[in-house]
Amino acid sequence: MHAQTETTAAADRHYVVAGFAGEGGFPIPTDHLIGAAWTQGAGTGRIAVLDPSSGTVLTSVADATVADGLAAVDAAETAAAGWAATPPRQRSIILQRCYQAMVDQADWLARLISLENGKALADARSEVMYAAEFFRWYAEEAVRINGEIAMAPAGGNRILVQYQPIGIALLITPWNFPAAMATRKIAPALAAGCTCILKPAEETPLTALAVGEILRRAGVPAGVVNIVNTSEPAGLCRAILHDRRVRKLSFTGSTEVGRILLREAANSVISCSMELGGNAPFLVLDDADLEAALDGAMIAKMRNAGEACTAANRFYVQRGIYETFVQKLVSRMGALTVGPGTDAATQCGAMINRAAIDKIEALVADALGKGATLRLGGVAGPGPGLFYPPSVIADLSRDAAIQREEIFGPVAAVTPFDDVEDAIRMANDTEYGLSAYVYTGDLKAGLGIAERLDYGMVALNRGLVSDPAAPFGGMKQSGLGREGAHHGLLEFTETKYIAVSW
Repeated sequence: MHAQTETTAAADRHYVVAGFAGEGGFPIPTDHLIGAAWTQGAGTGRIAVLDPSSGTVLTSVADATVADGLAAVDAAETAAAGWAATPPRQRSIILQRCYQAMVDQADWLARLISLENGKALADARSEVMYAAEFFRWYAEEAVRINGEIAMAPAGGNRILVQYQPIGIALLITPWNFPAAMATRKIAPALAAGCTCILKPAEETPLTALAVGEILRRAGVPAGVVNIVNTSEPAGLCRAILHDRRVRKLSFTGSTEVGRILLREAANSVISCSMELGGNAPFLVLDDADLEAALDGAMIAKMRNAGEACTAANRFYVQRGIYETFVQKLVSRMGALTVGPGTDAATQCGAMINRAAIDKIEALVADALGKGATLRLGGVAGPGPGLFYPPSVIADLSRDAAIQREEIFGPVAAVTPFDDVEDAIRMANDTEYGLSAYVYTGDLKAGLGIAERLDYGMVALNRGLVSDPAAPFGGMKQSGLGREGAHHGLLEFTETKYIAVSW
């Protein structure tokens, strides 16, 4: 067993973040959660947390070493047997308390998310409510892990099937939805009877730590949820994945990092759920309700300022309404207010870091260099905040890099098409297959198109696809497995078959 380092005065590690009022909340922990304690751990380093809207340092959080990661595995192992044996109804009650606690703190958490992530307050509050809903959904699912029983066809025995907790899970989450990506993994893990170690993104650790404290206060037992932050994720995650006690990896992030983690997990044959990159097409047919399509486009493109794996990246609009669609989209995008996420008037907040803006600029420049036209925006703000304006580029060529790469920002790239078959081919011409959008007035045609799109999720005449009760996940190089729905619960179970005669 690896020794845990306890803080001498845990309260001293709590820090009210500069510029964050925190009314109605609590002092935000800035250390690791390992077992029952908030602790600096074995390492002495700290990770600075920045406000992307201003560039100022908000605070710092503890920087985990490999020893801290293994201490978190120790804590998860200590709690594992007791949590797995906890009756499903009791797990359900605890998850319901987690849901209510997050709802009670919704405005406070939204302000914290806006501060460290940069997203608009409205987007942040929507995220908190979405994040909380995973606890409510899995509170209901925890009592519905039903087994199966059947007679073997030959008649010699019964086939008894049970779903048991898979074991200790490593959960790795991104910066763009720091609350929702954590709860989308924690809730089903706990419902299934698993303990876990959460490794949040470096850029947005405070939300995860706040969620961890909410879970503690809601009655989640010590060691069931552990949280470690690190500036060296490769070494920490490698050590955890190579520990034979860890049996599950759930990761949300880029396809590139996903491939690396899959290779690491292969050494121990660890079960993997991977929600990876996207490059979502948004198809609009001539017969679509134009205003409804524009409403959907604004949601699909500008939710979270385009920093979402489900964000519409490539708009394919049929020629008959193409120019009208572009003009109206420019009008709507141009009317959005850009500013600090914590400002209630803001509709498009800051990008997460300078690298994000650099990527957006490179993809826009490539498209313009290959013949596209700039209809709106296209120039990043002067700073110090990391702002990129809502932008529209039109008439893209098929070899533009944005047709293949996820832009992850507030840029709508619009391409005309004449033939629906051609639009489907363009939509499918990518290694990604997470989400897609279709607008048409013909429901039969729309369902036919949806079935032919190589995507795990298709929104038909809707701009929002995510729902805790629906299976979230992609095809091709957009991932493995599903989150949400009953499917997400089964990801954290092992299927056991018992042959029995009576």
